[in-house]
Amino acid sequence: MRAPLSWLREWVDVPADATGEQVAAALVRVGLEEEGLHGGDVVGPVVVGRVLSLAPEPQKNGKTINWCSVDTGELARGEDPRGVVCGAHNFSAGDLVVVATPGAVLPGPFPIAARKTYGHVSDGMICSARELGLGEDHDGIIVLSRLLGDVAASQLEPGQDALALLGLTEEVVEVNVTPDRGYCFSVRGLAREYAHGAGLDVATAFRDPAAVDVPAAAGGSGSAQGHGVELRDDAPVHGAPGCTRFVTRVVRGVDPTAPSPFWLQRRLQQAGMRPISLAVDVTNHVMLELGQPLHAYDLATVDGPLVVRRARPGERLVTLDGIDRKLDPEDLLITDGPDGARAVGLAGVMGGRDTEVTTSTRDVLVEAARFDPVTIARTARRHKLPSEASRRFERGVDTALQAAAAELAVRLLVEHGGGTADDAATEVVAPEAVVRPAAIALPVDLPSRLSGVPADQLGAARVTELLEQVGCAVSPSGSADARGSLDDGALQVVPPTWRPDLAQPVDLVEEVVRLHGYEAIPSELPPAPPGRGLTTGQRLRRRAADALAAGGFVEVRSYPFTSVGRSDELGLPADDPRRTALRLANPLSDEQPLLRTSVLATLLDVLRRNTSRGAVDVALFELGAVVNPVAGAPAATRLPVDHRPTEPELAGLLAAVPPQPVHVAGVLAGRAEPEGWWGAGRVADAADAVAAAQLVAQALRVELVVAAGALAPWHPGRCAQLSLPSSEDGAPGAVVGHAGELHPAVVAALGLPPRAVAFELDLDALVAAAPELVPAPRLSPFPPSKEDVALVVDTSVPAEAVRQALLAGAAGAGHADLVEEVRLFDVYTGAPVPEGHRSLAFSLRLRALDRTLTAADAAAVREAAVAEAVRRHGAVLRGA
Repeated sequence: MRAPLSWLREWVDVPADATGEQVAAALVRVGLEEEGLHGGDVVGPVVVGRVLSLAPEPQKNGKTINWCSVDTGELARGEDPRGVVCGAHNFSAGDLVVVATPGAVLPGPFPIAARKTYGHVSDGMICSARELGLGEDHDGIIVLSRLLGDVAASQLEPGQDALALLGLTEEVVEVNVTPDRGYCFSVRGLAREYAHGAGLDVATAFRDPAAVDVPAAAGGSGSAQGHGVELRDDAPVHGAPGCTRFVTRVVRGVDPTAPSPFWLQRRLQQAGMRPISLAVDVTNHVMLELGQPLHAYDLATVDGPLVVRRARPGERLVTLDGIDRKLDPEDLLITDGPDGARAVGLAGVMGGRDTEVTTSTRDVLVEAARFDPVTIARTARRHKLPSEASRRFERGVDTALQAAAAELAVRLLVEHGGGTADDAATEVVAPEAVVRPAAIALPVDLPSRLSGVPADQLGAARVTELLEQVGCAVSPSGSADARGSLDDGALQVVPPTWRPDLAQPVDLVEEVVRLHGYEAIPSELPPAPPGRGLTTGQRLRRRAADALAAGGFVEVRSYPFTSVGRSDELGLPADDPRRTALRLANPLSDEQPLLRTSVLATLLDVLRRNTSRGAVDVALFELGAVVNPVAGAPAATRLPVDHRPTEPELAGLLAAVPPQPVHVAGVLAGRAEPEGWWGAGRVADAADAVAAAQLVAQALRVELVVAAGALAPWHPGRCAQLSLPSSEDGAPGAVVGHAGELHPAVVAALGLPPRAVAFELDLDALVAAAPELVPAPRLSPFPPSKEDVALVVDTSVPAEAVRQALLAGAAGAGHADLVEEVRLFDVYTGAPVPEGHRSLAFSLRLRALDRTLTAADAAAVREAAVAEAVRRHGAVLRGA
């Protein structure tokens, strides 16, 4: 909300020398947020000038310019008038104009200097409205008699400061209005808040712009008593009627050509709105001043009484922005015609085109109503149509303001449009409407207890004083003593009609503390509660992330939302459970309405974004939750908001929440080892993805079993299945992830670099399998013994399976405590290895804790290991 200081001064005692910064500081002091200060974009000498003569001069380019002689005060000083080149043609000799002389700086910034153009030295510039930031009109220059009126222009003299005349030096304060402070969407509300922040007495410093006499209202059924209005809400939202008060006024004979006065247009511009026409500008001005949205109808286009009702199935409406909208049965409409058959406006959001005020409108029907905040908020969001009116209605407007707002609009239309107001006014109030807020019982000691402010600062008298400053009616439940102070009982507080947010005692406490001063709240550092710090799961997850970061990966965070077509892009089979995803009721983007079932589904977008911006060698990882819907799960229950949910209600809610395990995924593209003077480097391959997954498992002290796998989106021949070890009873371990090279079709569909590799692990499963205690290793003081074996096996046998066979063979012979490491160091195909086979060379590192191993010891381990590989996979010792 923007408010010029002059507008605030009209309704509250702002010192004449107060700056915008000081006014903003006062508003911040009572809890508003400063968004910025505006104004002062034009500096330097900008003055009133009188055109003495102008000579049209055609140019070679086909354009005709005017060589003007302009008096900007020179004649009064006995000097020659200045010459100015001007390309506009909407003025003549004798007109008063606005002249920016050398040294001025216009918005842009655009400095003004004497410069030669079209064969003349132009000593300044005659300004248009757009050049001064007064609007978008650039068809001609400003003629002050047309802008200000002949009477005001006749009092001007050449050389007079035009900045102050046009309000170009005035500061405008902009504040951010929070949802619970809807009354601050008006100059009226900000003026009251300034009085609070400046420590002024509202009763004497604040002047209510809504304090006007209004004509006696009649019911809405007979046109002789005013324009007819009917309230018919057959389907209220949450039992609250869509409209509780509806006021109409009629002004006849308005001059359709009458412009809005300059001061009104300027105020709208300073508030961030565009002047349109007198009728529209008047309704916008009253809305900004009072916070009550209004709407103006062309009375000639309105058919009979206005009917407020809900939309009917299939009904449509063309709104003022020219869009034909399909209406929802929950939308509240303003209608006319027989039985309200024609929709003429979305109540509280935007009017309809059929009854729009145009340049031929002479009779204006003014509407001022109070609509249900929930209804208006839902309609504005449903149609993606936020408006200045809906922003105010959805926060709640003053329930007693409608008649005064309509009266102010009528007065402005009569004054500046020459119309005549009908004597009768229509005011219809819904039978179930709450006109006055209910009284709230406030324990006197509650503000002190909740805020921590000492009780001697927030006694009954002080609390009463502050609440009365807000506008509440306060009466004590107890009696007063001889000194006139209140006892320690409860106060009966009736909030003002403009504060619908004050509904319970804690709301009143907030107001008391806000006005008393937040600085009075004592600052005490709370004692740290006893605890053990991070949980085991948190520590292990951080350990996994640290391991990947140390391994050269960069951690990223992606939004957990995916598109409907992402499953197809990843090549998931039709029966893949990862295709079943939860759909968001209100997604951030309609293109991504689903919650991810795989971290890779969103991580690959991050890879594509980085490579498209020039990154070549990329290694990324992400820890994040995935959502796995459960078939047949109960629907989530809507919890109440008026009391704490019961345990069964909470249990029902939790039963509907799907499992959300934490996964870790990584992706590599480009080189795993950089190139340099040492060589060409090495391109990342499937083995690097497997190694990264094993890096996570090692950080958690969990062993992973690697086996050949086939799962989208990985290449079926270059995919590893990662499982936990078999249990003691021989049951196979659970599959916890996959790693390998992405399928070429997936790479092409997502625009990824060729041969990109990736892994994904169920981190929660690894954390659950991690040992709670890891015994410290025993270190041997004796030297190791090394044995190498080269085994020829069928190419279909995984190298990891052969390695596990070597380990099992050594363990089966009772030598498990001697084996420190079994590592694959070479893979060979070609002669003399038979076709369809390959040679796998392993290094066995052996060591005993109590002695130095002999050659016989090492040979025994080697023979046992090889024998098991022969038994399991038909391995042949190469060279044997």
